[in-house]
Order: sequence, then C-alpha cells, then structure tokens
Amino acid sequence: MPRRKSDPALPFRPFAEDAGVQTLAGFSIENGTQRIALHGSLDLTRDRAGLERARTLKSLFEAIVATLETEDLPDSIPDEPETAEPVRNPFA
Repeated sequence: MPRRKSDPALPFRPFAEDAGVQTLAGFSIENGTQRIALHGSLDLTRDRAGLERARTLKSLFEAIVATLETEDLPDSIPDEPETAEPVRNPFA
C-alpha cells in the first residue's frame, strides 16, 4: 500500500522550530526542536467533517513519524526543567 504524503498545505514541519502550533478544532500540536506536545481534545465524528479531521490528524502524525525515522535517535532525552524568568513587579 503506497504511503500517503503529508498535506503540503499544512505549515507544520515536525521538530523544525520551537514556536509553531498546529490547531485542529480543540486539539493543539505544539512543535519543538526536541519534543512535540499534544493538548486538548478532538472529536472524530462519523461524518465528512470527522473524516477530514481524521485525515488531517493522520497526516500530522505521518509527518512526525517520517521525520523521526530519518534520524539517528537516542534511547531517550531528559525532561526539560522548567526555567522561571524573573518578571519586574509592575506595582513596585
């Protein structure tokens, strides 16, 4: 079975940057150079709209898998510590 290429209309390039977000209904896929974060929920309804959302989701995941398959990957990467940046007190 031939592999379906990812949708070229999608601006999402997995692991290419730390600022991009692809949103699909209430579901967000946040791009990062070391990890991709998934947030929210998505209903895949049994209609044409649900089919289109499912195809878009499939396309996004196929792009992620294809990118990972081309790389020499470590067994795991360490969790990123949350770094707090000081914020100037607006009331001081």
